[in-house]
Amino acid sequence: MDFQEAYKSWLGDARLNEEGKRELSAIAGDPSQIEYRFGAELEFGTAGMRGIIGYGTNMMNVYTVRRATQGLAEYVKSLGAPAMKRGVVISYDTRRKSDEFAQAAAEVLAANGIVAHLYGKEHPVPMLSYAVRKLGAVAGIMITASHNPKEYNGYKVYGEDGAQMSPEATDVVVGYIEGIKDYFSVQGVKNSLIKSVPSSVDKSYYKKIAKLTLSPKAIKKVGKTLKLVYTPVHGSGYVPVTTILKKLGINVTVVPEQVKKDPDFSTVEVPNPEFKETLSMGIALANKINADVVFGTDPDSDRLGVAIKDDKGEFVALSGNQVGILLLDYILTRLKDENKLPANGVVVKSFVTTGMAKAICDDFGVELVDVPVGFKFIGEKIKEYEQTKAHTFLFGFEESCGYLRGTQGSRDKDAVVASMLCAEMVCYYTYIRQSVYGRLMDIYARYQYVLDKNISIKFGGLNAMKEMNALVDSLKTKKIEKFNIYNVVAVRDYSASVRRLSDGTEEPLDIPKTNAVYYELENGSFICVRPSGTEPKLKIYYSVRAKDEEAAEKAFEKMREAFEEYIK
Repeated sequence: MDFQEAYKSWLGDARLNEEGKRELSAIAGDPSQIEYRFGAELEFGTAGMRGIIGYGTNMMNVYTVRRATQGLAEYVKSLGAPAMKRGVVISYDTRRKSDEFAQAAAEVLAANGIVAHLYGKEHPVPMLSYAVRKLGAVAGIMITASHNPKEYNGYKVYGEDGAQMSPEATDVVVGYIEGIKDYFSVQGVKNSLIKSVPSSVDKSYYKKIAKLTLSPKAIKKVGKTLKLVYTPVHGSGYVPVTTILKKLGINVTVVPEQVKKDPDFSTVEVPNPEFKETLSMGIALANKINADVVFGTDPDSDRLGVAIKDDKGEFVALSGNQVGILLLDYILTRLKDENKLPANGVVVKSFVTTGMAKAICDDFGVELVDVPVGFKFIGEKIKEYEQTKAHTFLFGFEESCGYLRGTQGSRDKDAVVASMLCAEMVCYYTYIRQSVYGRLMDIYARYQYVLDKNISIKFGGLNAMKEMNALVDSLKTKKIEKFNIYNVVAVRDYSASVRRLSDGTEEPLDIPKTNAVYYELENGSFICVRPSGTEPKLKIYYSVRAKDEEAAEKAFEKMREAFEEYIK
């Protein structure tokens, strides 16, 4: 059936709710809207599904949520009665319709005879991840679109280990979903199988993550006088972040205008703490009260943005890479100081994350492992290491402001733990009479300056994802010897798991396949291009090593200009 027929089918179906009828009737004369909404089905990938809220097969609505949940229910039922009894944990953030979608998911599970552990109010990703393991559930559902604009919502699925569901299990779920042709056929029920997540789970989470602290003496000495400003950006991080900081005795001041639940995120352009603009109200308050540091979390509190004072006393927003190397350096330093750095310690990062991580890990004698973009791949490594005992997981991070230390709490990126660690890191450097900014400069001086930049090119329309993937595919066989001043040492085609050296020889890459092309440049610099898995954007990552910031900026501009000309 074409998109016009699908549109008419939905609009004429007596089972469509009144809101849906009004919304779809309003676009009757808009073919482009009809095509966008019904020209495709909302894709359920390894990160779940994410889309604009609205009615249609390509949108986030109660019918697409029910259909996805029925697919998950079929998977759980295939595992047998014990799995059905263990059930699925469901949480949600503060976005529009998040609570409605979570309730709908719970009711579909209940209709299938599966226990649904449903939170009574919004809880962030890390607490959902923890609850899956704490309650012994077989899976988890998180209703969130993370850092996307207000128009979006999404549906993420977790495995029994608390990490995002594996690609193999996801493929099985997708198979069940695709078998459901009638979106309106999936119904839910309210019954005794829908259970509330007990408050004891929250208390247990706080108790577990508090054990991850590395500098209790510094916290005790400095925590009460530290001036820390925090904004949850209208999201689900407010309660857990302020709770853990107060439990540790760290003073925190919240941005009052950004505490309340606001699905329009009306005080920011986008609720993404990667951008300095998202932290602007926090920085303004910090300047007013002469604070030391500013934190901001996204709606589902899995990402943390940080701003610190530079050597001139002005606030600068750190990139995700900079926060990552600061935390990496701090964690390894403190573990080494306390003689607790294990001989088999390992750090895991996405392959687009800063090249400086390797220099730091090498210095401390810690192994560094690269994985594809997506924290689920870091979660898979944690599971592997627990099973094989080959390594002790120390820290995992991504350049997109996602961090995780230890395995006691979440198996996904955790802005609650990251807030705690960053706060104690500030306490520690204050205690030893050094600034965090000063420590960052020391790191650059020791390991050479690295400039990391991420540029996104937005695509539009129904075929945006296909067009982005086609562009990346076109680069895999295209020859290139240098990008302006830097020679290309090797090209990694992650879709084929192959590394092609400049002399033509090939080496296999032991890493899960993903659609990305990575250019290794001399002196450890790199360029990587990949389509975003969550929004219609082509992402280009630059990591430039140079003697100092000025030299790196100049080199970056030359590399950027050369690469953008290359991909035209």
